[in-house]
Parts: sequence; C-alpha cells; structure tokens
Amino acid sequence: MTSLIDRTAGTLPVDRAAPRFPAVPAVERALKITVLGGGPGSEREVSLKSGQAVAAALRSLGHDVTLADVRPEALQALDIPADFVFIALHGAFGEDGQVQRLLDLRGVRYCGSGPDASATAMDKVATKCRLVEAGVPTPRFDVVTPERLAVVMGHWSAPAVVKPVAEGSSIDVVVARTREELWAGLRDLTARYGRCMIEQFIPGVELTVGILGQQVLPPIQIRTRRGFYDYQAKYLDDDTEYLFEIDLPAELLARVQALSLRAHEALGCRDFSRVDWMVDRASGQPYALEINTIPGFTSHSLLPKAAARAGIGFPQLCARIVELGMSR
Repeated sequence: MTSLIDRTAGTLPVDRAAPRFPAVPAVERALKITVLGGGPGSEREVSLKSGQAVAAALRSLGHDVTLADVRPEALQALDIPADFVFIALHGAFGEDGQVQRLLDLRGVRYCGSGPDASATAMDKVATKCRLVEAGVPTPRFDVVTPERLAVVMGHWSAPAVVKPVAEGSSIDVVVARTREELWAGLRDLTARYGRCMIEQFIPGVELTVGILGQQVLPPIQIRTRRGFYDYQAKYLDDDTEYLFEIDLPAELLARVQALSLRAHEALGCRDFSRVDWMVDRASGQPYALEINTIPGFTSHSLLPKAAARAGIGFPQLCARIVELGMSR
C-alpha cells in the first residue's frame, strides 16, 4: 500500500516525489519503520524533504516504511505498529524533545538524542552554557528581553549577531553590521519571540562537523555569496560551496573535530549530530555556534555530504542510524 504524507492542503503519494537511490543488498531482517517528516515548525518544508529522502533510502534497504506527518494535535502516526521510528522533524516538536518524550512513554525505539539533550540543543542559550562548562569555546553572548534592550545596547556594538533562542535553519537570524541594524534586530526579535540572543560576530571560516555514533566525520567548509549562511543559501541556492579541501592547518581541523565530539557528549547527544563552527581567520581560534540533533537529510544537507566523504552512502547512513537506535 502506498504510504501517504499529510500536508496542509490534502495528501500526496510520497512515492511520486521521493528520491531514488542505487540498489543495495537487502537487510537480513526487514523492520517496520515509521519515518516522521513535516511537523508544525518553521522548518516544515525542509523536514518534508528530509522525510522523503530517508523513507526512500530505508525502502531501498528492504525495510517496510511508512512515511507520516505528525503534529501535537495529530499523533496518529505514533499509533502505527513499528519496530523503530526515524525522526526527520527539524525544529519545533521534533527537535526540541517533545516527540522523543512521547516515544519514550510509549516504549518505542527511535533515532537520535533523547528528550533532555534535544531540549538543551534546541535552546541556543542552554547549549552555550553547557559548552562553556565543558571548555568548548563559543562566542560571547547575552540574552535579550524587551526590558533589557537599553542595557544590552549599552554593552554591545556592531557587528553582532541576533538570533531567536529556539529556531533552526538560520530563520530570523540578523547579522547586524551597524548600530541601527542591531537596534532594529533586537527590537524586532524580542517583540516577536519574547526574548532573543545577541552573539559576538566572528569573521572568518565557517565549518560544520558531523558526528555518527562515536565517529567524527570530515569537516566541511561552507562558502556562500550571501552575507552569511542563511536559509536561502542552505536550501535554495545552487552556488553555495561545500569544501573538504580546507585552507586551514591540519592540526586546527583536528582540534575542531575533537571539540565537536566533546560538545556532542557534553550535551548528552547520541547516535548523530552536527556541530557548527566559526574559525577566526586572524587568530585561528575556533568557536562553536550550535549543535543540531536532527540535521537535514536533503540534497543540500551537510551530514550526508560528510558521511559520503567518509565512504558512507546515504542509504548506509540511514541504516547506521537505525542500527544505533535499535541497539538501545
């Protein structure tokens, strides 16, 4: 029977749109796997694509896969009998620990970090506090509320970065290069979200490092023609560059990899994650920005690119994630 994924405007047979992968040997035991894509958050469209890619990969391995949407008010997908749930939900509900807590209560195995680690990683302020405790360098930051606007503006100057505390995919991130842009960004985000984070701007090289189990994957340098690696550059632009030949010392890259694993462990993450970095070009100092516990699984996504560089194809990456989750 064709699996359907629920969309806001009806249903769509996902098999028509799902990416196809080269045939690979079937698994010894086919599992009944529910792949969760979509969700209620601002990253819904990316999550739909991730879910489709994961479902296609797992089907190519011989698993019995149901691809389903899930939201707090629509939890029917969690009632489908399954050996395993593959969470491909980015942002709210899927990456913040909510769906993980529901699956724990139901006694269902699933991929990735548990509720507490997911909630911590989704909260940029909580993440940075944990990084500081673990000795992982991260840019200077502060929490901003409407009541603290004047105080913060008295202690910060441009350039600086203003971010929502709990959004992903660079949604609503402002790189303020003038005092006027900084003031406008702080007022806008505090009005819309209630609070936001201001962070030191680090000029230099942007890197990301994937973790798979205890394996640290090759670092990727991200280069975009835009002012920074925003949503457009991540998912829509075709000229964003992802480089494995990085013009940084090998020992510095090795340090960033080691610190990425330390960050992953400091937050209590498991199975897989992706740690984003800026390296100050002048000083060579790396700074961890955030940790993604459900990174993307689309054609533009970085964890699959890093895995491929390490010789792990996309279906094998998904299979490894299932294997890690099933081993608990």
